[in-house]
Amino acid sequence: MLSILAAGSIFFPGLFLLSKRFLKHAPGLKWSEKDAVIVSSRLVSSVQAIMASSAGYIIACSCEDIIEDQHWLTSSYILFAVPYFVYDIYAMFLCHWYKLQVKDHEEESETKSMRSAISGYLRREFLMVLHHVVMVTVCFPVSVFWRQGKGDYFQGVMFLAELSTPSVCLGKILIQYKQQHTLLHKVNGALMLVTFFICRVLLFPYLYYAYGRYASIPFYMVPLSVPWQCNAGAALLMAPQVYWFSLICRGAFRLFTGASRHKADPSSTDSEPKTSLLPPANGYSPRETDSH
Repeated sequence: MLSILAAGSIFFPGLFLLSKRFLKHAPGLKWSEKDAVIVSSRLVSSVQAIMASSAGYIIACSCEDIIEDQHWLTSSYILFAVPYFVYDIYAMFLCHWYKLQVKDHEEESETKSMRSAISGYLRREFLMVLHHVVMVTVCFPVSVFWRQGKGDYFQGVMFLAELSTPSVCLGKILIQYKQQHTLLHKVNGALMLVTFFICRVLLFPYLYYAYGRYASIPFYMVPLSVPWQCNAGAALLMAPQVYWFSLICRGAFRLFTGASRHKADPSSTDSEPKTSLLPPANGYSPRETDSH
């Protein structure tokens, strides 16, 4: 157990540092510290998402009995991924810090205290930080110890929620380089909308449906048949997903309706503000920012 935790503690920060160093020093790149930090954090998040989704697919496909069947990859990947959430809290703060420097033209940012930066970060990213803290302090012990080896199939399906993360990360990078007007951004935004809805919003109803089929009970009876802890956990995990999805829908509406108005008005110019589907902070706010 400790060796797997240690491996995750080395892998994710190590990948971040290697990526940042490469982007800053590779011939032909020579990116700034800010750009290297932000893109490297997106890269690590995407790699983790691909690994989690792959593990989830393997686990879900391997479990014929969705309650009793076990797969060694379930607990192993949970242990390996726990350090990622701790690392990502710090990585998100670094992104926030460098965006502050750009927003405040560096000189003003230098006069701000670290305490002010941290408090601003926690206010802006409160829900995302809370999500990560809950993943480490609640979901980790529940998934590894409380389950007692049952329900690996459900855990595998939940890993598949990460399928939407690479499109979120790509969208952030496109915004960073002011590519909101491109076809790639629009296609990526549509892909994120679909994958987020399927893999994160429909995820929990599907889990209840799968258990209902397994236990041969109607879908509406499942919440009354499972332990209350399962219902409470599903509600707590699903609530932020629904909230974030609502923000994504608002951002998508503004993006595509804004593009339509831009095409309809030939007097509009490229200097006009463009609405972004994927914003800078946690990837779910529909607000436009100038910090990229």
